[in-house]
Amino acid sequence: MHHRQLGRTGIEVSEIGFGAWAIGGDAWGPVEDAASIRAMERALELGVNFIDTADVYGNGHSETLVAQVIKNRRDQIVVASKGGLMGHHRDPKREPVYDRPEKIISAFEDSLRRLDTDYIDVYFDHIWWNNPRETEAFLTAFAQLKQEGRVRAVGVSTDDFAYVQHFNQDGTLDVVQLDYSLLNRKAEQHILPYCLEQGIGVVVRGPLRMGMLTGKFTAETRFPEGDVRHGWPQEDWYQTQLDQVQQLGVLTSQERSMGQLALRFVLNHPAVSVAIPGGKTPEQVEQNVVASTRPLLDEKDAQHIETVTAGTRA
Repeated sequence: MHHRQLGRTGIEVSEIGFGAWAIGGDAWGPVEDAASIRAMERALELGVNFIDTADVYGNGHSETLVAQVIKNRRDQIVVASKGGLMGHHRDPKREPVYDRPEKIISAFEDSLRRLDTDYIDVYFDHIWWNNPRETEAFLTAFAQLKQEGRVRAVGVSTDDFAYVQHFNQDGTLDVVQLDYSLLNRKAEQHILPYCLEQGIGVVVRGPLRMGMLTGKFTAETRFPEGDVRHGWPQEDWYQTQLDQVQQLGVLTSQERSMGQLALRFVLNHPAVSVAIPGGKTPEQVEQNVVASTRPLLDEKDAQHIETVTAGTRA
């Protein structure tokens, strides 16, 4: 496993991390806690040291599972969590929810209890819209938490460049978490160059496009009720992306699967610190983690990728 610096934070992270959204059990179809624990354990065995979760994943359940894995080796693992969506998730009509620093700190402390730890390495604002009151409340709360030593780095999870700039108004933004993949290259326009220039670490969510870039989906694939992908087959873009994946398939081989190609692509960008694909089973984790040592993209690969996916920057 190769490691990278998380921006200017001084934190070293494995370039493949573990995304813990799916193990929350409420958004990605059936999942068993025992399998989730085994998946995370296997990730750590293979050199992963970065786990990303959030209070809203399974209404806190993901954090409680992460707690079981980091116990007795807390100092060896970089734990990232997020706050800011829980209140909106429960009652989206009640606005604003995180308009005062004390509300954010209370949510942070709830995460500490579920994670059974006294600090979080990277804590993200999980609200992607630019609500001035909530943004300022997060900035104030984050400054306090850093001063108290309860967080090592702070960030924002968003795909909105204006929000990134606003959040970094005083130069204290450490990390950005964003959606970036072969099928969504919008971040290349503004956010990734900005983060590289500012020394801001980048955590990539969605590097496998929620499974699309594993190459296992077809026009006949159906997703169960409760899965965030349930309505995908009815969307106009679904067949388009299936076709793009098929065209990218010529770059795969016995040494590099479709998913590993997708992970190598996002890791190829110099601004990226760590990619966080999810994994419900040890087998899925093994496929993800090995991407760290799979062949790099060459010029021929890059040319074909550009031909197939250039339009996804729009």
